[in-house]
Amino acid sequence: MPACSSSPIPVAAQRLDPPAVLAPDQCRGLLDHLAQIPDPRRRRGRRHALGVVLAVAVAAVLAGAKSLAAIGEWAADAPGPVLAALGAGRDPLTGAFRPPGEATVRRVLARVDPDALDRAIGAWLVDQHPPPGPGPPGRSPRRAVAVDGKTLRGSGHHPSPQVHLLAAMDHTTGGVLAQTEVDGKTNEITQFRPLLESLDLAGQVVTADALHTQREHAEWLVTHKRAAYLLVVKHNQPALHQQLTALPWRQIPVADHTRDRGHGRAETRRLQVTTVAGLDFPHATQALRITRRVRSLHGRRWRTVVVYAVTSLTAAQASPARLADWIRGHWGIEALHHIRDVTFAEDTSQTRTGTAPRAMASLRNLAIGILHHRGDRNIAAALRRNARDTTRVLPLLGITSP
Repeated sequence: MPACSSSPIPVAAQRLDPPAVLAPDQCRGLLDHLAQIPDPRRRRGRRHALGVVLAVAVAAVLAGAKSLAAIGEWAADAPGPVLAALGAGRDPLTGAFRPPGEATVRRVLARVDPDALDRAIGAWLVDQHPPPGPGPPGRSPRRAVAVDGKTLRGSGHHPSPQVHLLAAMDHTTGGVLAQTEVDGKTNEITQFRPLLESLDLAGQVVTADALHTQREHAEWLVTHKRAAYLLVVKHNQPALHQQLTALPWRQIPVADHTRDRGHGRAETRRLQVTTVAGLDFPHATQALRITRRVRSLHGRRWRTVVVYAVTSLTAAQASPARLADWIRGHWGIEALHHIRDVTFAEDTSQTRTGTAPRAMASLRNLAIGILHHRGDRNIAAALRRNARDTTRVLPLLGITSP
């Protein structure tokens, strides 16, 4: 006899929400993408297809599940029509739809090919917003991709190192287009090319912090990927940094000036940009100086930070306002990491077995990307809304009927 549900969600609420803004053919492709991931388990003894387990996990995370245990609990409480829509089969004895249990979810996520999972997620997110063409001469690229890394702080326990991931995120959609793991014996620099190799970056601009301001990266982006770059410059490029600081910035006018107030602070940003011949960096044509002044709304003291950057874009290809937008947009990947840490409690997660830490990070990226694509800006509120009615996650996956 099937166990009684402990969920406060009424099981009788079988009627689905109206179709979401995502088209069924687009989102059905998500489940198709997940179904293409190779199953690491032996054929004997399988009760649930890999795609079904992953679909249930995605649905649970979209409803706010923060752990493997929470995914198992969501699946156990999900009503039959929801499980059927996610591809679950029936119990041969009772005829009830049978969800994958927590143990199954743990085994699958601990053994799934994380590269294949990230490729499937990234490919689907790219499909939702295909990269635009290079555009006519004189027009700046329309897509910007931010590259940055994040350590999963709860994933390591001596002597095992913490899992460190490097990701590429679309500035506009907030979707993670690619992700790779950084081996504990190396650093992010070696994974920069493998991360971006599969992405179509022609005519796009890549933004990154100073760690990735490497000559090899710049040369590869421009000549191999036919992309542009906007890179922060610090002391890891001493000759270039010295060249930038020595420019006559006092004589260069402020080209863009913005003010922001929120999150407990006030901030002003001034951008200066100038075309410089002979910059000591491959394909660099313009130098930038960004002066940020920040103060707490509860204080009076201003803190000033000066940041330098270079870009391969000419003044005709990107206006100062567009450059300023990209610089601000780059920190959107930090906002993504903040959502994973605060809303999904990623840094406090003690998931450490096999590939499960990275797989959970990938599912969080996917959930955030889906909600951003729908237009949700408050991810925590969207998760709470989904948790109040199990059926609400189905339209997000392109499923509009049981």
